Amino acid sequence: MTVSRYRPVAGTARYDRLADEMGQRLGRGINFGNALDVQREGERGFRLEEPHFDTVKKAGFDTIRLPVKWSAHTDETPPYAIDPEFFGRVDWAVDNALGRDLNVVLNVHHYDQFCDAPEEHMARFLALWRQIATRYADCSGRLYFELLNEPRDPMTAKPWNDVLPKALTAVRESNPSRFVIAGSAQANHIDALPELELPEDDRVIVMVHYYSPFEFTHQGADWLAGADRWLGTTWGGEADQYAVRRDLTKAAAWAKQQNRQLFVGEFGAYSKADMASRSRWTTFVRSEAERLDMSWAYWEFGSDFGAYDPQRNTWREPLRQALLGK
Repeated sequence: MTVSRYRPVAGTARYDRLADEMGQRLGRGINFGNALDVQREGERGFRLEEPHFDTVKKAGFDTIRLPVKWSAHTDETPPYAIDPEFFGRVDWAVDNALGRDLNVVLNVHHYDQFCDAPEEHMARFLALWRQIATRYADCSGRLYFELLNEPRDPMTAKPWNDVLPKALTAVRESNPSRFVIAGSAQANHIDALPELELPEDDRVIVMVHYYSPFEFTHQGADWLAGADRWLGTTWGGEADQYAVRRDLTKAAAWAKQQNRQLFVGEFGAYSKADMASRSRWTTFVRSEAERLDMSWAYWEFGSDFGAYDPQRNTWREPLRQALLGK
């Protein structure tokens, strides 16, 4: 295993080269959420099809974040083999993206049992990553591995910090130089960044998710008890903008101090918010992230937060313009 023990200092030629390679190549992205990250693809009303990759490429995106619920397709006992048919489905998605010169962020998504009982599921989680990393070891550098989506309680910062070096070691056994993405605890919340402890590896990008204010972005969400009481919440005043700018600036300051690149791996507003507010919020979050040199991926393409309407085969134009500015 080859793991860099040197994290370059901001402003040096080595840091600038790595920063360009990490951040600028990820650029502007979109999540193919609610497809391969659910128990059975299609149960959320969306199934990936080949034309979706062309649609994303033609629109001008650089990156697809591909959330995958591996735990729904993996044996419960050693050696914790991943179902070959499902692996083939993920291969198909990765190949379609890489074949169009799109970056791919491939992750472990919705492994809830692991967050609930880290020690009990540690061997299975590491076995997942050894299989994933080995299978895609020969893929181009446009493929990025994201270790775990939204670690959450009871996996608080300390147990998550204990997991990180083990997971990275599992990846580095077969991928010594591939870029790896790791987020903070508390579901990748910005406020959890100060507690994040990363291995000394110069090819680790830090990810945050941004859904503030939650009462706006998740109003009416059918999986959240009481979310209907937020219906009608709008966004766009000076105080609203100040709060977003404050949050993202705080994250950027932490990243600068740590000499790390930041990736806003998810941000989006649920479909029950009014479109004018959704468009304003999305435009502002995206523009602030870019102002602060963060790459990003919108949540998500064609489901309940979707910027694209797969039934009509067309972009929801206010959201497309909010993301791409044209």
